Amino acid sequence: MGYTIKVDKEKCVGCGACVSICGKYFELDSEGKCEYQGENPIEELDCIENAANICPMNAIEIIKED
Repeated sequence: MGYTIKVDKEKCVGCGACVSICGKYFELDSEGKCEYQGENPIEELDCIENAANICPMNAIEIIKED
């Protein structure tokens, strides 16, 4: 199983919750918006899911692939 991460920068308010919970894969760009960095290691999916779940604007989407 694989997955793709999409960040909707229009929804992002730059609160940094994703960076706090999963700073290994998320950072704020020069405009203060969430940016996903990295590949998509399945062993790190929990960290990434936690970041998506904590986002108050639901700006992070995880698309799971079969």
